[in-house]
Formats: sequence, structure tokens, C-alpha cells
Amino acid sequence: MRTIEELTRRCINSLKPYSSARNEYSGKNATVFLDANENPYNNPLNRYPDPLQYDIKEIIAKNKGIAADQIFLGNGSDEAIDLMYRIFCNPGKDNVIAMEPSYGMYRVSADTNDIEYRAIPTDDSFQPDIDRMLASADNNTKLMFFCSPNNPSGNLIERGRLIRALDNFDGITIVDEAYIDFASEKSLIGILDRYPHLVILQTFSKAWGMAGIRLGMAFASPEIIALMNKVKYPYNINHLTQQAALEQLGRSERIAEWVREIITERGIMAEKLGVLPICLHVYPSDANFILVRVTDAEDIYNYLTDMGIIVRNRSRIALCSNSLRITIGTPEENRTLMTALNDYCKK
Repeated sequence: MRTIEELTRRCINSLKPYSSARNEYSGKNATVFLDANENPYNNPLNRYPDPLQYDIKEIIAKNKGIAADQIFLGNGSDEAIDLMYRIFCNPGKDNVIAMEPSYGMYRVSADTNDIEYRAIPTDDSFQPDIDRMLASADNNTKLMFFCSPNNPSGNLIERGRLIRALDNFDGITIVDEAYIDFASEKSLIGILDRYPHLVILQTFSKAWGMAGIRLGMAFASPEIIALMNKVKYPYNINHLTQQAALEQLGRSERIAEWVREIITERGIMAEKLGVLPICLHVYPSDANFILVRVTDAEDIYNYLTDMGIIVRNRSRIALCSNSLRITIGTPEENRTLMTALNDYCKK
């Protein structure tokens, strides 16, 4: 197994990170701040935010049963994904491996950073072919991406497959768990200490209902988290986002209620969609959406759009021909969708 230092780009290992005024200040009793060239008026927005988001991390650490130094907070999960490339992958030389279909930003970040992206098709049940993924790796393969539950298919990846990848791949394995709160199995966070090359991504965008604040989480070994903090922009999470996250973290019971309702509605919607004559297959889902193969995805999508109902046409994605991805809404929104689909069937 290659060490984290061996996997890291040489320039990152030797990088001297920017040290902000708030990084250098570590006291708890200061009342006069004249170190950061801030405007002294309009408190608290006149002050730079905590660059390492200590208050949020302390709460998340207790909730997840890990240490605060195993947590990175980013501008959405996309920032953490991009940092994986910037930290570990040499442009024009290294490569990454990912299951396909999956979340599109893995490939976009690879292209942006000039990294070869090796997409390995899943089977018909959207389970990754671990043996083929491992066989595709070489000395320049630095990252391997998995999404579980997967987007756009909604299915959990079998845990045994992920463990086989972790046991046999000597690069960084990234498991994106954006939808794990809606799943029937627990997060892989419990095995972080066994796998120092594992990075787990989660988000405030889905179960927490805060897509608008753009706050993603990454969980990994302290060594990887230190590298992420070393490379990130100094104040990557603004004050308003941090404050909103702190408030929402105090409402865990309400969040749990939302999740239960979405899971219940998901089951109702899957049953109702499955009996429509336009529906060819409803894929099992552990996420807050359902992928449905239909008779004519383009026509149905356009019809719904004309009715003011927006779903996602995923027909151009590998293995998803004639498929619509439908997010689970409120019971009223779901009824509106089903009424429109039933009317479409009568045309």
C-alpha cells in the first residue's frame, strides 16, 4: 500500500500554505481585533469567518462518533472532489477510475485538472465491477470513485464490493454518501480508522434540506484532512453558511422526521409509478429520488415541463436510456406529479 505522502503530489508536500490572520490567532479571550484589516463596523459580518469551522466540526464529530480532525468542510461536496485531484493527481500524467453511470462532477473535475478519467460500466443493477476497476488501475492511478447510494440510479453499492476495493486498491478510495441518510444501511464512517486511504463525502444539501448554503463534508484520516486544509482557500466557508449550519445542527429531530416522511413517500411513489402503462421499470432506491424507465422519456419530460413540473431526463447517461429521475417531493407535490402522469397516459 502506497503511503499518503507517496500518493501526494510533490508540490503539495512541499507547499507552504497561506496563513490568514484568523489562522494565526488562537486565543479565546480577545475583544479587540486589529489584525485582519477588517472594517470595525457592521458586526458580525465585518469579521472574517472561522477558517477551520471549529464550532461546526465539534458538533458533527459528536454526531458521527469521530474526531474533529477527521472532518473537512467545503463549498459543497464539489470542493472536496476537486481537492482530491489537486492534492493527489499530477496533471497530464495521473489517472482516476470511477463507476459509470455516476455523479457527473467526478469527470468534470478530472477534465478541469487534466487528469485521465477511466469510467468502468456497472452491471445492469448498477453495481460496480470491482475486479474490472482494479484491473484498470496502474502505477499512475491515484483515485477511485464510488457513489453509494448512487446517482442517478439510487441504489446502495453492496458493502462487500466496497471493502474489496479498499482492501486491494493502494490509492485513495472516495465513497460519496450524499444520500446515505435515506438508505437502509449505515455509513462507512465506522471503518475510517481501519482504512487510512478512505475518504467519505456527505452533505448538508439532501437530508438536512440546505442545498442553498452549499456545505459539504468530507471524513478521512487526520493526514488527508490536513492536506485538504493546507490546499483549500483560506476562508472557504462564509459566516452566513456557518451560522445556518449551526442552527440546523440543533434541529436533528426535525431532520429525522423529514427523512422518515421522504422514505415513506418514496415507497408510495414507487408503487404508483410502477402501475402506470408508460412505466417500464422502477429501479430500487435508497436515495431521495427514483429512477424510472419509461416508454418515451423526452415526450413525457416535455409534457411535464409544460405543466410546470420539472423532473430530470437522464436518457443520455450510460445504462439509463429512456429514463427519468424523479425527486421525492412533499405529498402534495407528489400527488400533482401523479395526476399529470395519469393525464398523460389518457392522451
